[in-house]
Amino acid sequence: MPKFNPLVARLSPPPIPSVAAWAQGYDGGLGPLLDLSQAVPGYPPHADMLTWLGEAASSTQAAGYGPIEGEMPLRTAYAAHVADLYGAPLTSRHVQITAGCNQAFVAAVIALAEAGDTVLMTNPYYFNHETTLSMLGINVDLVPCDAAGQFVPDIESIEASLHPRVRALALVSPNNPTGAVYPADRLAEIFDLCRTKGIWLILDETYRDFLDDIAAPPHDIFSREGWQSHFVSLYSFSKSYCIPGHRLGAITGGVQMIQQIAKIMDNLQICAPRAGQIALVKAIPSLAEWRAENRREIGRRSAAMRAVMEGLQGWKIESIGAYFAYIRHPYPDISAEFVAAKLAALAGVVCLPGDYFGEIQEGFLRFAFANADVETIGLLRQRLEAFKLPGI
Repeated sequence: MPKFNPLVARLSPPPIPSVAAWAQGYDGGLGPLLDLSQAVPGYPPHADMLTWLGEAASSTQAAGYGPIEGEMPLRTAYAAHVADLYGAPLTSRHVQITAGCNQAFVAAVIALAEAGDTVLMTNPYYFNHETTLSMLGINVDLVPCDAAGQFVPDIESIEASLHPRVRALALVSPNNPTGAVYPADRLAEIFDLCRTKGIWLILDETYRDFLDDIAAPPHDIFSREGWQSHFVSLYSFSKSYCIPGHRLGAITGGVQMIQQIAKIMDNLQICAPRAGQIALVKAIPSLAEWRAENRREIGRRSAAMRAVMEGLQGWKIESIGAYFAYIRHPYPDISAEFVAAKLAALAGVVCLPGDYFGEIQEGFLRFAFANADVETIGLLRQRLEAFKLPGI
């Protein structure tokens, strides 16, 4: 038998392909398959974006190596966008472009923690964050979150989880899997605690462009004293610009943090894909209204999901926001993985089980409703009403 790195070998297979396989048993008798599994935009990129991507991909410029930290025009454009959003003095020196937000997380945790250290995460958590830490030999401790607290971590629970080996707290807001949006004042309190305790706050803001309330910035951490030594923000261009296949994300951090990240990126990838970077320089300012309409469309899909679940016997939305609804299913004594597998095979509804997002999550399913339009989401109610587990 071949020997592999045990930190990798012990990981479960990637979950999305495994979940997709459940749907192969669906016979189509109830209508089209409803795929609410993966967080992908349920609409195409803007036509101009496709044009810019094509032009960039066919250029000699994009065929060569680019700057490790990312194309300077993109770093400048994105820094200006974030500075405007948060009302903070951010520049290109605060930005590192990465090949997606998952890579942004990998690079950030390598910069901040070493094998044997601990990173705190919430329970439930985004599974790719947990597996990343595990294969790096970084320990994971969980801060409990529940429906009673709207799946937002409280200061007391975070503080109780701290110990000398904790190097960082990793959060996602709007959250994956629950959709919960962490209030700005709570994030400020959490940052102040991290700064006081000398640890880092890593905030994954992949879904911030789909917040219901855009009247105020998601938080004020970039304006707080000492943020450069205790805070790093992660972002994905995939959802906002509908280009997940082009793998582009960003890290916003202090200048010293970005200098450390560049060392890591040089060994991970050298540079993020260049054609997408070149296209995004035009897209950030030009597609602002298109992005705003997409945000409104996701809001309509969220409302459709709420309407579907209203009064549905045995099913309950415990949290919803941005791309996700966290649903309590009607079989509390049966694992969510089993329920989700049967839901796919018998009802043609593909979703992720709560078991994949942490301990004590067996009673939940994650519906990524942004994948489907309002009409498709409307089909979900009849499927759930008719669904019964065999023998129960």
